[in-house]
Amino acid sequence: MSAQSKPVLPQNDNVAHALAGAGGGILSMALTYPLITLSTRAQVESKRPGSETAFLAAVQKIVAREGVSGLYSGLSSALFGISVTNFVYYYWYEWTRAFFEAAAEKSGRASKKLTTLESMIAGAIAGSATVILTNPIWVVNTRMTTRKAAAATTEDGDKKEGGGGGGDVEAQQQKAKSNKKPSTIGTLLALLRKEGPQALFSGVVPALVLVINPILQYTLFEQMKNAVEKKRRITPGVAFVLGALGKLFATSVTYPYITVKSQMHVEGGKKEGVTEALKRVVREEGYAGLYKGIGPKVSQSVITAACLFALKDVLYEYSVRLRGSMARKALA
Repeated sequence: MSAQSKPVLPQNDNVAHALAGAGGGILSMALTYPLITLSTRAQVESKRPGSETAFLAAVQKIVAREGVSGLYSGLSSALFGISVTNFVYYYWYEWTRAFFEAAAEKSGRASKKLTTLESMIAGAIAGSATVILTNPIWVVNTRMTTRKAAAATTEDGDKKEGGGGGGDVEAQQQKAKSNKKPSTIGTLLALLRKEGPQALFSGVVPALVLVINPILQYTLFEQMKNAVEKKRRITPGVAFVLGALGKLFATSVTYPYITVKSQMHVEGGKKEGVTEALKRVVREEGYAGLYKGIGPKVSQSVITAACLFALKDVLYEYSVRLRGSMARKALA
C-alpha cells in the first residue's frame, strides 16, 4: 500500500475525551468561580457571631473589603487544577470504559453499555488517580482562596484594638507587605518552606473518600443517559440536564466530607483524622457546621457539571476533527 493510500490512523479516544473534559472544566470553572470562593470561605470559617452571612450580603462584604477581584482569589491555580483534574479523570475513565466495553464484546454480551457496577469501578479508578495527582494543586488553591479573608479579619481586629491610630509604622508596613495578593508559585513556596512537602497532601484521605462523589455523579449520569438514548438522541441540552441532576445528588450526599477536606487544606500540618474532624465540627458547631456554604457550593457544582457535560461533547468533536486533520497532514 502506498503512502498516499495509507488509511488515517485511528484517534486516541482517551486523549480526545481528556482534552474535551479539560477544556469544558476550564470554561465552567471560570463562569462559576465566585460561588467557589463563597463556599470555601464559609467551610473554613470558625463559628463566630456574624459568620453565617446571607448570599448577597457575603458577596457585598467581599467586594467592599477586597474589591471584585476578591471573588476570584486563587482563580489561576483553580483553572490549572481543573484542567489537570479533568484531563486525568476523563483519560482514566474512558480507558477503563473502553476496557469494559471490549470485554463485553469479547464475551458476547448483548449490550456494550456499562453496567452500574462497571460505571462505579471506572469512576473509582479514575477518581483515585486524579486525587493522588492533583491534591497539591487544590491545597494551594484553598490557601489562596481563604488567605485574603483571614488577612482582612486580622486587619479589622487590629483597627478595633488600636482605633486605626499611628501605631508602629514599621509593623504596619510589614503587615501591608504580607497582605499583598499572593501568586500561585509564591503560595506554594511559602507552604513548602513553613510546613514541608507533606502539607501538599493535607486532606488527601477525605479527598479519596470523596471519590464517591464522581462515582455517584457519573454512574447516575451514565444510567440516565442509557435510558434516554433508547428514546432520543443526547443533545447538549439533554446532557446539561442529566449532568445537573447527577451532580446535585452526588454533592448533596458527600458535602460533609467536602467541608472537612477544605478545613484540612487550610490547617495543613495539624494531625487530625477524618472521623475526628467530623466529630469536632459537630461538637463545636452542630450538624449544621458540616453543611456550611452548601448553597453556593451546590449551585456552583450543579452549574459547572451541567455546563461541562453540555460542552464536553462539542469540544470532543472539535478535538477529534483537529487531531484527525493533524494526522492526515502527517501522513500526506
